[in-house]
Amino acid sequence: MSATTAAGIILAVMVAAYAAAKAFKVSTELSLFFAALAGALAGGRGIPARHIAEGAFTYFDICLIFITATLFMNLLKESGAAAFAVRGILRRFHKRKSVLFILLALLLLVPGALTGAGSVTVLIVGGMAATVLGTMGLPKPRVAAIIFTIAGLSAAAPPVSLWAMLTAAGVNMPYVGFFLPLLVPCVLLSLLTIFILGRKAKPVDLDKALAELPGVPERMNGWRIGLPFLLFFVLVTAGRVFPFSFPTLGLPLMFAAAAGLTLLLSPKKLPFLRISLETVRQLLPLIGTLTCVGILVQIMTLTGVRGLIAITTVTLPVVVVLATLFLTLPVSEAVLMWGAAPVLGVPLVLLFNTIGLNPVVALAGMSVIWPLGDALPPTAIIGRLTTETVGMKEPYSKFLKYCLVPAVLIMIAGTLMVVFSKKLGFLTIF
Repeated sequence: MSATTAAGIILAVMVAAYAAAKAFKVSTELSLFFAALAGALAGGRGIPARHIAEGAFTYFDICLIFITATLFMNLLKESGAAAFAVRGILRRFHKRKSVLFILLALLLLVPGALTGAGSVTVLIVGGMAATVLGTMGLPKPRVAAIIFTIAGLSAAAPPVSLWAMLTAAGVNMPYVGFFLPLLVPCVLLSLLTIFILGRKAKPVDLDKALAELPGVPERMNGWRIGLPFLLFFVLVTAGRVFPFSFPTLGLPLMFAAAAGLTLLLSPKKLPFLRISLETVRQLLPLIGTLTCVGILVQIMTLTGVRGLIAITTVTLPVVVVLATLFLTLPVSEAVLMWGAAPVLGVPLVLLFNTIGLNPVVALAGMSVIWPLGDALPPTAIIGRLTTETVGMKEPYSKFLKYCLVPAVLIMIAGTLMVVFSKKLGFLTIF
């Protein structure tokens, strides 16, 4: 039996194990783990404890980023900073719909951009944004579509883009030069989304919106919100401006420092232990997914399945690969969640690099498309979380219908970024 045939059989066993686990309604995390075990057994490796342990720690640094960044966001929310920002925007610009839409879109981008998880955007500011948009006469499925789409784009936005980070790690490519290639499309597509889906919005009912929004501590002000962000960006910038004299802190420590300053500046005493426990509990599905994805990728490498996928991908006609990105990326995200990046993203980036495309811009374009899969079955985690947060009672299909137009725009933009990545290489200067 040839090595290719053997790897193909092992891959089929892994797919069957994953499908069987999902059929019994096992969580995505455990389904990925069972698929990895089945692949190891089918490949004659038994239960390779060393490889399981190594795989589990593959994305440990990324998990630390998620925990510290989400803790920072949760502390801001509990201190009243998020509500203060929404109320301030609403009071000042409630008569200017265009400005209100722009500021709401940018506000929705911040939590996911800093944490890499669209779920954090939904949980931190999604409910408050839904309150504002709801008082403007927009139906809840349309509101849910706005929040989900921008939340997905926020997860792809810099500085923390999980799909880009996982794929870059898989091809030994430094996570450098992604800031503008990710920022520009995410901001523009977010603005297009809220203006297209919110075009029928009426003037906001200010009194109703303020009554429904959470309260704010009396001593809360802009400095208490801005200083932690300023500290974070100073630390990030200092490492780039003075690379040989400023110590390498790492994003987890930077987020931890910003979280500590938020705790000190909060106008009310924050229950740090409770918020920390809730943060870890909130992130358990994400951490579990990353852990099991690391194990799956390790076993796929051990058994030759990863090599088979890479060879198959790079030998396909390039036109076919480019023309099907709009389908393969969201579907892979719907099935494997963040595991789609190291499994499918790595061979795709290798292919694009081989044919002379800019790998950074191409990967940024793919990262913009991937989050769309979070609204599709069988997982649909962010999609369902958004509809629950908004309080939508209509069928889930109605929410998907409103997502269609922005999704098409995102697919087109992401694919064009890949195709013209070489010409867009100037974006990687920062």
